[in-house]
Amino acid sequence: MNNWSERRGFVPLVAVVAGAISATGFEPLHLWALLLAGLAVLAALGFRQQRPGRAFLVGWLFGVGHFCVGNNWIATAFTYQAAMPAWLGWIAVFLLSLYLAVYPGLAVLGAWALARRSRILARSSPAAFALALAGCWAISEFLRGEMFTGFAWNPVGVALVGGFDRPGAVGWLAPWMGTYALSGLVLACAGAWWIAMRAAMMDRDRLKRALPLALIGLLLFVPWPAPAEEQGTLEFRLVQPDIRQEVLNEPQYYETNFLRSVELTGAPAKEDETRLVLWPESGVPDYLENGYPQRYYRQATFAADPDIARDRIAALMGPGAMLVTGSVDLVIGNENRAIAAENVVTAIGPDGEIAASYAKSHLVPYGEYLPMRSLLEPLGVTRLVPGSIDFRPGPGPRTLDLGRWGQAGIQLCYEIVFSGEVVDSKNRPDYIVNPSNDGWFGAWGPPQHLAQARLRAMEEGLPVMRSTTTGISAVIDANGVVRDHIGTYRSGRIDGFVPPAHAPTAFARMGIWLSLAWALVLLALAMVALRRRRG
Repeated sequence: MNNWSERRGFVPLVAVVAGAISATGFEPLHLWALLLAGLAVLAALGFRQQRPGRAFLVGWLFGVGHFCVGNNWIATAFTYQAAMPAWLGWIAVFLLSLYLAVYPGLAVLGAWALARRSRILARSSPAAFALALAGCWAISEFLRGEMFTGFAWNPVGVALVGGFDRPGAVGWLAPWMGTYALSGLVLACAGAWWIAMRAAMMDRDRLKRALPLALIGLLLFVPWPAPAEEQGTLEFRLVQPDIRQEVLNEPQYYETNFLRSVELTGAPAKEDETRLVLWPESGVPDYLENGYPQRYYRQATFAADPDIARDRIAALMGPGAMLVTGSVDLVIGNENRAIAAENVVTAIGPDGEIAASYAKSHLVPYGEYLPMRSLLEPLGVTRLVPGSIDFRPGPGPRTLDLGRWGQAGIQLCYEIVFSGEVVDSKNRPDYIVNPSNDGWFGAWGPPQHLAQARLRAMEEGLPVMRSTTTGISAVIDANGVVRDHIGTYRSGRIDGFVPPAHAPTAFARMGIWLSLAWALVLLALAMVALRRRRG
């Protein structure tokens, strides 16, 4: 270990490769043992560095490899637009990874600073470093989800989410810890692996003490039996129309796409029924709000009149149904022109009126809006979603009162990945609706998105209903168990009853502060381990 870790040219290569390997612990591969191995190598490399700059560099290089592999689905999105060359997608992934890697770099630097007593290697504490790295990693992931609008995709803790019907220990831990604390727990487990390997090479007596702790950590990843399914009372019909990204935004396909969803929705609900109908993001191409200049309504699939469009939908749903669907609203400026758009979820009641609506808050940079437009647009850079105006963000989590169809929390697509930011804590919903369009994101994006939606269900103790354009749609209960789903590139529907909510969890009450409190506990344990070493 000493020889190869001290070769300056070799350490950067090992850090990048370890980061790339660790990303295979996420879906769809879910090779969690490689995730732990990669993180254990990171701990070994970070611990051996003699200067803070080198410690940061090791973590940053690890992050570059980690995010380039884990976020490869972003490159796929560039193949569904013609404004920029598709190969630019890989440049975008690489450049984004250069920024995201700052956070692992800061985590390693923080652990190095906290756990090193001096520059004398023999007097430092491996246990203190491992615990400090776990705590600093949890904090760095929180910062990654907050800074510059945040990019919270794939926190390490999501690797604990097991199979659809066997979520493992995470189902019991998530409500009491939250995602970022779970990430710290994964780092602590990887640190135990590193300490055990280090002991095996140095002292067999130390190995006897370290090995049990390393093996106990594996219980986090063992599938545990799922709780029994609980029966709800609100009937739902969830639709996945299999609308491919190639035709989703093409006007000549609007009516065909709309009719696909109508066909899957089936017979209208009778007046004595109470059926919640769920369509995906981009489910309705018509403008449903009144008050826009007439020229904008001419893009409608059926009629240049929003009242007629809504009445048509209500007639297709029936008097006993409430449709919750993705759509788009416009923001009209002083000159009677659209100055922005809003990506919204609209609830249409049996009377054809808009019962409630929600505007997406966490927008996708370069997808739904173009940062630094005045600088980038002259260079030929544009956003991925078609259109000449940017989307603007909504106010944040809201609970929509849908009357006899319950209290619906809404998280539109990408928003579901932000731990602690998915529910209006002052008005707790009965369930979360997460309409999405994952057709952009190839083979890796949809299963990663689903895993993070499951983690939100566990944290909040709320069921999550996901309707997507072409997969993966799913019904997730409050334990994070997928009770039914429709895979990618298939059309279909799911009928059933919305799973019941649990009582508010510890995380639902305390939010992100609970995760940060656990991070501080890990840092406190690191200080205890360092004092014992000094003693």
